[in-house]
Amino acid sequence: MTLDASAVATLSKITTATITTILLKKGLRNTWMRGTRPLRPDQPRIVGRAFTLRFVPWREDLATPESWSSPISTRAAIEAMPAGCIAVADAMGETDAGIFGDILCARMVKKGVAGLITDGVVRDVSGVLSTGLPVWCQGGAAPPSVARLTFVAWQQPIACGGVAVFPGDVVVVDADGAVLIPAAQLETILKEGPEQERMEGWIMDEVGKGAALPGLYPMNAETKARYEASKGKG
Repeated sequence: MTLDASAVATLSKITTATITTILLKKGLRNTWMRGTRPLRPDQPRIVGRAFTLRFVPWREDLATPESWSSPISTRAAIEAMPAGCIAVADAMGETDAGIFGDILCARMVKKGVAGLITDGVVRDVSGVLSTGLPVWCQGGAAPPSVARLTFVAWQQPIACGGVAVFPGDVVVVDADGAVLIPAAQLETILKEGPEQERMEGWIMDEVGKGAALPGLYPMNAETKARYEASKGKG
């Protein structure tokens, strides 16, 4: 589950917008998790491997307060989370019950979990914010998870925000939401991402100087030559 420190450092400088563009060029169009909005506006970009959690629709005999003490529970799942992971929870887009509250999020902080992503919502929002755990979700709701959901498993393939997430896939999340990097595409992003960011930074400088977009974005042959020449001056 551990992601190499150098990979984390590199991915922390690559926006989710850039990552989706690169993956699109590789034929992967469905990598952005819908409904994953930052709970706090100033949350930093975070990077980590996905630790998956799966909820299904609530069932009266299973989704009870007593289930919180079960060996298969969100509490047990949190204790299995390794430091540095990103918890990714499939809540089926349910917004009428919060999957985690402040106490669970506080424990995740103590465990060294990098953040929580869900297509659902959390509860005790002010308390969750006070824990300092970065959270991306659809907002808040007062009812507990068992009011609408049944927790069934962790570290299994899930669907979060319409995206298939497998344990160990890499997740990058920033102000635009959460993006999945399939494990097999990690090296591609690490290789192409920094160059894409550098190129777009150069284009932004050109726009700032008054350059018109045709031939600049995307680049024509002349612009590419000027860009390549600029690398030698850096």
